[in-house]
Amino acid sequence: MQQFLGRGTELNPTAESKPGYIEDFLSGSLVKGIPEEIEAVQVFAKRLVEEYGYPKAHIQTHPQYRVRKSPSDEEKTYPVDIAVFKEPNHTENNLIMVIACKKKTRKDGLAQLMLYLDLSSATVGVWFNGKHHVYIRKVYHKDGTRTYQPLPNIPRLGQRIEDVGMYKRKELVKPSNLKSVFKDIRNHLAGMTTGITRDEALAQEIINLLFCKIYDEQERFPDETVIFRAGVGEASEEVRHRILRLFDKVKRAFLDVFHPDETIKLDAESLTYVVGELQTYCVMDADRDAVSDAFEVFIGPALRGAEGQFFTPRNAVRMIVDILDPKPTDTIIDPACGSGGFLVTALEHVWAKLREEAKAKGWSDQYLAKREGEMATANFRGLEKDAFLAKVSKAYMALMGDGKGGVFCENSLATPSEWSRMTQEKIRPGTFDVIMTNPPFGAEIKVKGQEILSQYELGYKWIRGDDGKFERTDALKPYEAPQVLFIERCIQLLKPGGRMGIILPEGILGNRTTGYILDVLRKHGQIVGIVDITRHLFQPSTDTKTNVLIYRKHEQHEQPKDSPLIFSVVKTCGHDKRGREIYQRDGAPDDELPLAAQAWHSPKPFNPSRLGYLVPSTELDPYYLVPRYYTPEVTEAVADLEQNGKVSFRSIDALSQTGIIAFSSGHEIGSNTYGTGEIPFIRTSDIANFEITHDPTFSVSEEIYSTYAQRQGLKPHDILFVNDGRYRIGNVAILTEYDTRILVQSHFTIIRVLKQEQLDPFLLLYLLKHPVVRLQIESKTFIQSTIATIGTRYRELVLPFPKDPALLGDKVASIRRIVLERARLRNEAAQFERYDDGF
Repeated sequence: MQQFLGRGTELNPTAESKPGYIEDFLSGSLVKGIPEEIEAVQVFAKRLVEEYGYPKAHIQTHPQYRVRKSPSDEEKTYPVDIAVFKEPNHTENNLIMVIACKKKTRKDGLAQLMLYLDLSSATVGVWFNGKHHVYIRKVYHKDGTRTYQPLPNIPRLGQRIEDVGMYKRKELVKPSNLKSVFKDIRNHLAGMTTGITRDEALAQEIINLLFCKIYDEQERFPDETVIFRAGVGEASEEVRHRILRLFDKVKRAFLDVFHPDETIKLDAESLTYVVGELQTYCVMDADRDAVSDAFEVFIGPALRGAEGQFFTPRNAVRMIVDILDPKPTDTIIDPACGSGGFLVTALEHVWAKLREEAKAKGWSDQYLAKREGEMATANFRGLEKDAFLAKVSKAYMALMGDGKGGVFCENSLATPSEWSRMTQEKIRPGTFDVIMTNPPFGAEIKVKGQEILSQYELGYKWIRGDDGKFERTDALKPYEAPQVLFIERCIQLLKPGGRMGIILPEGILGNRTTGYILDVLRKHGQIVGIVDITRHLFQPSTDTKTNVLIYRKHEQHEQPKDSPLIFSVVKTCGHDKRGREIYQRDGAPDDELPLAAQAWHSPKPFNPSRLGYLVPSTELDPYYLVPRYYTPEVTEAVADLEQNGKVSFRSIDALSQTGIIAFSSGHEIGSNTYGTGEIPFIRTSDIANFEITHDPTFSVSEEIYSTYAQRQGLKPHDILFVNDGRYRIGNVAILTEYDTRILVQSHFTIIRVLKQEQLDPFLLLYLLKHPVVRLQIESKTFIQSTIATIGTRYRELVLPFPKDPALLGDKVASIRRIVLERARLRNEAAQFERYDDGF
């Protein structure tokens, strides 16, 4: 019997949704979700409120405010995307700023912006298309003419234009979307900067500037004007000289991080642009790891993919830190530390605990600062193979808490004797209380060599005996994926009783052929639980589905226990598969990762929730630890439907056992056969709305058809069920008399109703699309790297059959009529393509 913990309610929209529409951030009304609205208007409107301090009542988006296109234009023809007023009264005299988002190019955008400003009272204009921007001010001259001058930024609420850039430290604001700002900077530099065009070189420049910014934030008193600034009308060369002097201070402060000869190479105008973009923010207060975000934006997917460097989003880092809950006395390591995200977040976490202790014990500020510095230096360690990332991590830790001395550029998987003497002194096996890490993963990254592989049990070949148990051989593998070896390296680094949170591809948790990996984990410790995370987490960088494994190493002489595992299923992570941030109706991020962390620490009694539930180890398949498979959502949904008394559930396997249905599968015919004839070859992308279509470019010859036709033996009313693929698992279509002269791909299971007097094929088709069945399909789908499969687990699906056939009679009849009629019409239309009229 499962026990539950965590929140008992799901996050639901607070307003009715409408396909193709989104909720306007300011008015709350539904507006068309066109790209310019999603990527520009809504983004900038939110910045105006959250970063520049303008009340919502001072801003108008929908309905759009209008300005004149000529002095006589009383109707005010031009609609402004965003209008900002100095008061809630939206009159012409109160208009102070206009933002244009329609034009895609800088030239067109600037021209449109000047038109808006020409005949309006606004003095500040912005063009923003979601990727690039222009800030300008309107200047009147004594002779009656007006000109437009660029601005480094726009004024905040109540700020004079002349004071833009003259910020005191206490006036810096928390950024709401720093990654969007970095994208804007990257797009500008890539198109406008001379001499530095490669993303790696741009990344180096931005990282150096970013640390100038963070250093300046740390060194200024609250009422002191920041040095990292660009003022209105200030010469670019003057800004550049001031920043270079600041960078000299950074280098002197961190001699073991920066080389004395390093400099910032950006030209004066580009540097001023970057400073203007960042100067208003307090980067140290950002919700996401600013360094990682910058690096992600500037390096790009190609380089990251080749090196397996998929940076962990800050909300996932925070979730793992919160679950592990490191203490001030814990020694902590990330053996694949990247830019230091885990280390910095963990440092913030233990410092918060230390501040609570200081308050309780009455420590002085000086003593607290001393203890914080000692902790960062003594307790935090990081290893990173990439020299640039190691440098970034050292610099970030140095700025945050003087933990730079604990970060080393080493190959974590190499034998420790190959590490430098200093590394060997600071990082010893069996000495760490906490490990949190996201190791590099990828099929193309192979770790080879006897010296490395022989260190690990997982570096050897394993065989599975007749009893189903795995046994290690004496033969080394030719290579192994880094994420597998990292698991064992982490076990080696942990002290007895130490705990670990590690991000792993889902394939490690559900691939029976590599079940020995789970055996090795259980041999040395206890799998405490697993967080099943949406595959959107690392998109768009990679489509690999990952989960988080929480682990505790056995104490010496500790006997394994059959303790229940804590599982969580997280379906949202704050962004979609394109990396765009997503929100709930109330404006809060649509992100369940923080809720999962809360569920792990929920007090008893436990509340039912997929975000945190206990499953006894005796109820688990030892080689299938994918939390979705055990989610309480399914059992609750089935129970809720059964309670109405109108349905009874029967499994697909039971229907097969009683001879009502039978299964077969499609075939792979080879891409070399595509386009060789006119016989349709149906792929998973060729089915929708219960029916099949086909792409003629994949049609095959009569010869190929005859090779497979008898084996497939397709008949009318056969159902095609997608059991392999990426996003289409569970899609279904039914064949008609016009569709049997085809071949189908191996990713289909073909379901045939043998006793149609007992089961209408169209009823089966309908039930396979039922929401409770779709929920089961989701829970039983396993994702190996990027490819998903339900395997033979489709047999476990239970279908909600109506006790009274009349309940679904009309729906099933409608589906039958629509599918058959559309098939007949398609066939009839196809006759006109044959042109057999004799001319």
